[in-house]
Amino acid sequence: MAHSLSAKKRIRQNETRRARNRARKSALKTEIRKLDDAIHDKKVEEAQSLLRKVTKRIDQTAAKGTLHKNAAARKKSRLARAINRMQAAAGA
Repeated sequence: MAHSLSAKKRIRQNETRRARNRARKSALKTEIRKLDDAIHDKKVEEAQSLLRKVTKRIDQTAAKGTLHKNAAARKKSRLARAINRMQAAAGA
């Protein structure tokens, strides 16, 4: 257990930040899940509009430091690639 005032404050700060990061990650995962469902159901227009929202949310999460910038770029790339594959399959 921490004894100094600064160590106790650091514990409080860490708890607050951990809760905030968990909320951000949870919201992001929910939006990604909705996009994955749209891709799975082959709803092209809905998937494209959701991709814009998810991309914005990923960028915001990365800007706050909750998600690493390379992880954010990887997620955006994979989602865009999945939508492009779905469109190519629908067009063929």
